[in-house]
Amino acid sequence: MPQLRGFGIAIASLLLAILPAASAHAQIDFAAVEIVPHHVAGSVYYLEGAGGNIGLSVGEDGVVMIDDQFAPLTDKIMAAIRGLNSGEIRFLINTHVHGDHTGGNENMGKMGVLILARDEVRVRLSAQSPQAALPILTYSDAITIHLNGEEVYAFPVPPAHTDGDTFIHFMNSDVIHSGDVFRTTAFPVIDTNNGGTLDGTLAALGRLIGRSGPDTKILPGHGVVSTREDVMGFRDMILDVKARVTPMVDRGMSYEELSAADPTAAYNDSYGNPDRFLRAVYTELGGEL
Repeated sequence: MPQLRGFGIAIASLLLAILPAASAHAQIDFAAVEIVPHHVAGSVYYLEGAGGNIGLSVGEDGVVMIDDQFAPLTDKIMAAIRGLNSGEIRFLINTHVHGDHTGGNENMGKMGVLILARDEVRVRLSAQSPQAALPILTYSDAITIHLNGEEVYAFPVPPAHTDGDTFIHFMNSDVIHSGDVFRTTAFPVIDTNNGGTLDGTLAALGRLIGRSGPDTKILPGHGVVSTREDVMGFRDMILDVKARVTPMVDRGMSYEELSAADPTAAYNDSYGNPDRFLRAVYTELGGEL
């Protein structure tokens, strides 16, 4: 019976992770989506559309691209890029595996764009995507791309949002793309089905804070350009919630009891529904759903 219960929990967790993304994709009217470019600093822009923020370094050497949203948006994304730069897209870096960041990979791969990602991203994409969508170059340590007068420094972080997260620091422009480890639109999403962890999220945010200076611009996976102080506030919120949940788990509270106690009350107005985040925190601290 315990094994069956564990299997049920795993399936429930998988559905919790998959259904929101699948539902969001199904509900998007891609024909109505507008791709809006924003200048961040120096050579760096980002494209706002549907899905994760697309980072761009543009210049006389061409384009370095970070993530590519959904496949039906590729033509619009390409048009927006061509409005900024007519050069070749030299590299595409995936910050992690999720489809709202990698959904355009197959289209980009068929155009001959060189896709890069961590080893873990290729492994996970291989189980669900065609060959053309897979990263051609993978890495387990930091890499640097030298284009457009930029050092584009891509470095892996501990298992946080997923087990394949990468931060990209455009060093000359002093802009860091954080992927979905940091966001301004919601509580953290700790995707345990893809290797994400609570402690890794805290460690990764610590690395982001440590790498940032007072003038560094942080481009989140979702949301608006932010500062080091914004990331510190996000990290401190997670630490506070963890500190509140830990004694509740130690006392043997069920998830329903914990949820009713509302340990995220001080943050719900800023970040919305805490349920998915609370479930991840609860289970990582030893609670059983």
